[in-house]
Amino acid sequence: MFGKWKIHRSADHESSVEVSEKDGIRSLHLGSETVQSSMSLADPTELVLSYTRAMMAFLLFDPRPQRVLMIGLGGGSLAKFFHRHLPAVHITVIESQPRVIAAARQYFHVPPDDSRFRVELAEGSQWVAAHPRSCEVLMVDGYNGHEQVSELSSEGFYADARAALTDGGILVANLWSSDSRLDAYVQRIERVFDAVACVPAERRGNVVALAFARSPGRPSWDDLRLRARALQARYGLEFLQFVEGLRAINPHTEGRLTL
Repeated sequence: MFGKWKIHRSADHESSVEVSEKDGIRSLHLGSETVQSSMSLADPTELVLSYTRAMMAFLLFDPRPQRVLMIGLGGGSLAKFFHRHLPAVHITVIESQPRVIAAARQYFHVPPDDSRFRVELAEGSQWVAAHPRSCEVLMVDGYNGHEQVSELSSEGFYADARAALTDGGILVANLWSSDSRLDAYVQRIERVFDAVACVPAERRGNVVALAFARSPGRPSWDDLRLRARALQARYGLEFLQFVEGLRAINPHTEGRLTL
């Protein structure tokens, strides 16, 4: 269906990278019609897809990270948001496909490398395993056109991910809620991390796992809402809705989130 809106295609015998455009939104596809990333032409740093906004829910627990590692560039939505709105953060993005990097920079306004931002061509699980204690936040969005990449969803990878974090670090993992293996993925994460909370995206289809190297304890809903109001005013994202999502699908009491 997106063929008539296609503006770019790069392919070999193994995979393809395609870019489409419709109604002011440019999107990236990897070997299928599935949208991997979307960008507003009017505001290239806007987080168009609800799951990317939900991945920012980690700020409720760590509002001032210094080093963020991202596995999977896509169209660079999160990378661009960080680069523009969190100027104190050093961002490293690991991407395994050179064609994705080329398309992201040519069609999605991903900035060039500078003193606080860089994109590296590497296999994500190998890079994470080789760089212990390298970040406070590790964001994983590792999909091909059909499913989550197995190398980025094994229990061994999650163990390496915890080792890549500092003591109070957070893993932020995008998961497909329709995947029959969702419970298995969450259980793998739970076996490795001190605590796990899930945040549903506004649009059904994605859920974000927040995994804590050190449990944040039992934050009160009042405290979380207070943080959410401040973050929502600063970044323009629906943090109060993230708090309600936490309340909807995680263990809790009337007054607290229980992790």
